Formats: sequence, structure tokens, C-alpha cells
Amino acid sequence: VPSPDEPATAILSVPPAIAGGLTGATDETDVKTAILQPPATAGGSDSTEKQSFSAHRAAKPLIAAVVAVAILIGGFFGYRYINSTGGGQINSIAVLPFENRSGSADTDYLSDGIAESLIFRLSQIPELKVSPVSSVIRYKGKEFDAKKIAAELGVGAVMSGRLTQRGDNLTISVELIDAANNKILWGEQYDRKMSDLLATQREIAATITQKLQLKLSGEEKALTKKYTNNSEAYQRWLKGRFHFARRTKDDMNKSIELFNQAVKLDPNFALAYVGIAESFSTIPSYPYASPEECVPQARAAVARALEIDPDLPEAHTVAGMIAATHDWDYPAAERAFKRSFELDPNLAITHYRYAWVYLSPLGRHDEAVAEMKRAMELEPLSIQQGANYAAVLMYAGRFDEALEQAKKTHDLDPNHVGALSWLAHTYNAKGMYKEALAISDKVQIIPSYQARAQRGIAFAKAGQRDEVMQIVSEWKQAEKADYVMVYWLAVTYAQLGDKDAAFAEIEKSYQNRDWFLQRLKTDPFAEPLRGDLRYKEMLKRLNLPV
Repeated sequence: VPSPDEPATAILSVPPAIAGGLTGATDETDVKTAILQPPATAGGSDSTEKQSFSAHRAAKPLIAAVVAVAILIGGFFGYRYINSTGGGQINSIAVLPFENRSGSADTDYLSDGIAESLIFRLSQIPELKVSPVSSVIRYKGKEFDAKKIAAELGVGAVMSGRLTQRGDNLTISVELIDAANNKILWGEQYDRKMSDLLATQREIAATITQKLQLKLSGEEKALTKKYTNNSEAYQRWLKGRFHFARRTKDDMNKSIELFNQAVKLDPNFALAYVGIAESFSTIPSYPYASPEECVPQARAAVARALEIDPDLPEAHTVAGMIAATHDWDYPAAERAFKRSFELDPNLAITHYRYAWVYLSPLGRHDEAVAEMKRAMELEPLSIQQGANYAAVLMYAGRFDEALEQAKKTHDLDPNHVGALSWLAHTYNAKGMYKEALAISDKVQIIPSYQARAQRGIAFAKAGQRDEVMQIVSEWKQAEKADYVMVYWLAVTYAQLGDKDAAFAEIEKSYQNRDWFLQRLKTDPFAEPLRGDLRYKEMLKRLNLPV
């Protein structure tokens, strides 16, 4: 493991458009040489940090994944015991954030990290449904009701835990609860020395395999597969995933920084490269930076991930995203998604991305909705996924269902960027312009360029041309200084009936490779353009069916 003073060998730079306080960003896009410098305001907001675990301590994070493996011994004994004694098969579980009883918020990283590491390992077990971190995090610090939580998450069992740290002594209590009758099926207390755990990690994993008599199958591989030997790098990856899920500009910035830190600690950590690639490939959709700035770095990172681990399904999923949204190469995208499904058919992200960036833009709406339903079964409380499910329904012309889904997602997190944005868009699609404008007024949460898109469409559909032209003026002014996704300006012009202006912006959108241009075939806001020959010609150029 390199020391902090050693040079990074595989770090990517945040594009200047989103870097904010980042300094010294290199122009190199080679994944093996580009280096990310620390931001001037590193650390993020207090509220964000309180919801996450600290990743800056060098020694303590080494044990989180190890403790999770230790817990698995008891957990799987309980799980297999239930099945073998005829007590009713339990094939789904939620692992809740552990309660920190150490009396210090400084150890939150440890209690959160244990639960997240446990979720990650359990998720690799075939035919065991495990609620993801994005779904269970909302229960942190709340009153515990196993039956209610299990019903909301659609699982048969709930695992809860408590942690107390005193110096080098660590006490962990764990309970597995049958949600149907609210009975404890299994419980155990572990007393460990933090300093002794890392050395026994492989021995513990081998013990699990032996005691449970696992066959040489995907189950055994899942328990013993090492994504990284560096537990601190793994903690940085977990925290990066947390920030990525929030989708604000600062959080996306932070996610890239954390994934890069993970790669610096372990240059062969393929999942961290996937995190970098997914962040960079997603940023232009908001847009916090241009495809020109982001996509080369996304492409380099996913290539490095696949070089390290050609059978990493998440890497193939992100490769499919890039092929669909930037290259408009749908056969290549389909191959990548299909390969991911072959490697792991139960990854929510693959079902979600396959529906969102491949099936929906091609107009294969029934398939897209089915895939999103499957993704929601796997991750029922993922905010961004739920918001984009509403979008898939909107693009399918199922506006009532879209609005219902958008409201449901918004209720889960009223301040989430994606939840707010797609609620506004579905209001517009339904002709509820007043409600759409009320959402777009929340510019302290929604980026100003997204608010302009929502307001422009709302005013245009309501026939308020003067207000639309004011927004157009703001758009044009912003375009002089920064990348602007002019696709949204194009569909705003379409709502006004100004086809020439709309197609002029669509041509610019094509040259910029705007993230949402691939939506042209199915976007309800592009409806006024569909009878024009220029529309059909653009679909051909985008490799979309006419």
C-alpha cells in the first residue's frame, strides 16, 4: 500500500466545470497518469458528514469488512438453521445500520462500515435477496420496528446490531429477527481486539466455507472474492458510493475524489474504477460538466476496471451506459448489458441502466418498464432509480403512473435533485404547469440550468411567451461562459412552435453530444417536431429507429 507521500499511479481528475475548489488538475486523461489534487474545501457539509462514516482514520477502518465476515459466521448459521429445521424458508434479509453505543460520533464510520460491508458480502450470495445500503440508510437512528421495516423493504428477516468501542476493545451484538412473528431467530455477541482482526480475515472466510459445507460454486467464490486487500480503500469506495447517490454537484465532486483516493490506496481496486467511470458518465446528464470533459475519463476508468477484472458485471454495465448515451452505439450497449446480466442477473443497477439508457430511448417501452420494475424489486428505496422509473413511465406516455411514481419518490426524499427534477417534468407532461413551476422554484436544490428547462417548458406549454423568452435569454447568457445542455432549449422552442429555432439547437446538441439527445424519439416534449423531415433525419444520425 503506498504511503500518502508516494505519487498516485491511477487517479483521474475532476473536470474544471465541477471542480470548484480543486487545484492543480491535470489535462492528462490517461487513467494511469492523471492526478486529482485535494479540494480547497475538502470535507463537505456538516449534514453530509453526519450521515456518513469518517474515512480519514488510517488504522480503524481496516477492520470493518473483517468484522462483517465474523458476523457472517453466526448469521449464516442462523440462516441455514432456519431452512434446515423447517421453520419457514427465509431468502431475503435487510441489514440495518448498526447502532453506535460508543458515545462518540467519531465511531459512526465503524458502525456504518460494518453494516455496509456485511450487505456487500451478503449481496453476492446467489438467491439471497439483500436490501441495499440505499434502501436501509433511511432507518439509521430511527425507532426499530422489524415487522414494519421488513414490510416496507419486502424481506423476511431483519438483522440489527450494536457496537461499542473502548480503546482497542470492540463489542458487537447482532440479532437476526424473523419479521413475520417478530421473534429473534439468532443472536450473538462478539468481543474482539481491533488490532488482531485483520490478520484473521482469510482464516474466518475459510471457516465459513468449511462450516457451511459450501460447494465450489458461485457462493464460495462470493464469500472469498477479494475486491481489495486494503480495507481503507474499501471504506473510501463505500463513502464515495454514498456521495454519488446524492447527485448534487458537490457530492458528485466528492464521490470522484473518494474513488480516486481508493485507487491511490489500491491501484488494482476495480470497483473503485467503476465508481470513477459511473460518476464521470453521469455528470453530463445534469449537466455539471460537458461530455467532452467527462466521457474520456469515464471510458479510461471503465477500461482499467475491465483490464483488472474482465468479469466484473458493474464494469460492463457502465460500459453499456457510455455506449448508449455518448456513442449512440446501441448494439455495443446491448452486448455490454447482456454480459453484465450473464455475470450477475440480480444487480439492480444493470436492470435500471438497461431500461433507462437503452430500452426507453429506443421506444421499447414495455420492456423498459418491466426492467425498471425488476430494479425496484431489488432496490425499492433507491431515490435516483425511483425518480428515473418515473421518467421511463413518462417517456412511455404513461403520465398518470409516472406522476404517481414521481410523487412516491419525492416523498422518500423531498430534497433529492433527481426526485425534484422528475416530479417537475412529470407535472409538465400532465399539463400541471403551476405545480411544475413551484418545483422549479427550488433553485437552491435544483441546479439553475435544470430549473430553466422545467420553467421554460412550463411557460411555453402555458402559452406565456414573454416568460419563455426571458429564460431563453438567461440560457444564451449562460452558454457564453459554460457548457449548457441545449437539448432542453430545443424542446422549449418546440413547445413554442418555433421549429427552425428548435432544430438549430438540436444540431448544436448533436455536435455537443448532449446526454439527453438520445431521448429525441420518445420525449413527449419533442412531439411538435415529429412531422418534420429534419426530425426523422436526426433520428437516423442518432442510430435510433425512425
